[in-house]
Amino acid sequence: MLVTALLFLTTLFVAYANGANDNFKGVATLFGSDAATYRGAIALATITTFAGALCSVYFAEALVHAFSGTGLVPAAVAASPDFLLAVAAGAGATVILATLLGLPVSTTHALTGALAGAGLVAVGLQLNIAHLGSGFFVPLLLGPALAVLLTVPLYPALRTLSGRLGIKRESCVCVGTRQFIPVRQLQYNAALQRYTLPAPAPAGVDITVGTQADCVEKYDGRLFGISAQALVNGLHYLSAAIVSFARSLNDTPKIVGLLLVVEALHIQLGVLAIATAMAIGGLLNARKVAITMSKKIARMNDGQALTANLVTGFLVILASRFGLPVSTTHVSVGAIGGIGLANGSADKGLMGGILASWLLTLPVAAAIGALIYVLLGFFPLN
Repeated sequence: MLVTALLFLTTLFVAYANGANDNFKGVATLFGSDAATYRGAIALATITTFAGALCSVYFAEALVHAFSGTGLVPAAVAASPDFLLAVAAGAGATVILATLLGLPVSTTHALTGALAGAGLVAVGLQLNIAHLGSGFFVPLLLGPALAVLLTVPLYPALRTLSGRLGIKRESCVCVGTRQFIPVRQLQYNAALQRYTLPAPAPAGVDITVGTQADCVEKYDGRLFGISAQALVNGLHYLSAAIVSFARSLNDTPKIVGLLLVVEALHIQLGVLAIATAMAIGGLLNARKVAITMSKKIARMNDGQALTANLVTGFLVILASRFGLPVSTTHVSVGAIGGIGLANGSADKGLMGGILASWLLTLPVAAAIGALIYVLLGFFPLN
């Protein structure tokens, strides 16, 4: 059937848009703190996202049914390919538009808006507004608020704990491209005086001079016999992998829910197709959103980035366990913004712009979903 084939393709488009806008969010702190290159970060995100998508079949079944429209509209409408096609088109178009603009929006938010818009046109006042509020809006609003509330006090607490353990931040000057020398270890500060600008540096030595904001901070000390910096780096990579895995675990079932009406397609095959589309979307179209998330919201060192990731991973995994459709975007931006508020580097103007894009996501997706559903009524594909 033509409408079923279009539903499958449009759902893959939603998955592609989701990957383009969301895949990098789990590793944004790695790139933002210069712990990883863009290529290294997106490679880690792709692998862990794919793994999370595959595991979602077994661990997040509740979200599959939540985003099929069940409980929001009558069962007959929720099982209609036309309705689900309108939802998919509305969500996919909204997310890909935001991606092209470099705005980190929520696929969850877009799906919710498209469900509401198409549902309102399909059933009018029969739309279950109460279910929409308790099952969708409340978790979406709580996500970023909880992320900020957890991150702002958690980072100072971890900083205090690390100080008591003898782990301290070290400000460095960069000699060459890789070696970092803590300032307090320099034996001959006067030697540097001879090479300050405008006098040229000696041949073969590259001394980088920057502002205080450019200064690289590393960690000095040992914990359990392990270098503090190596421990922070390892935990940072692990937390980034966990966040990417958790995001995919939470998002994939929402997209799979659009395919429940395609009875000829086994759920495992649908998940595999969606996981592949998400991976491709991230590899091809993630850079603009990656720059916004990693470099523009706040400035982070390794420890601050690790704190943001721990908060994001905890909240998203908890939400997936209980079938709550939180937005990884909202939680991650909330955590990174919380770090920015804690260290004074938050770009409040940019955060305001991102918040505005979140507020627009719902009505834009609702309008597109409603329009597509109306057009399908005039031009049936069956």
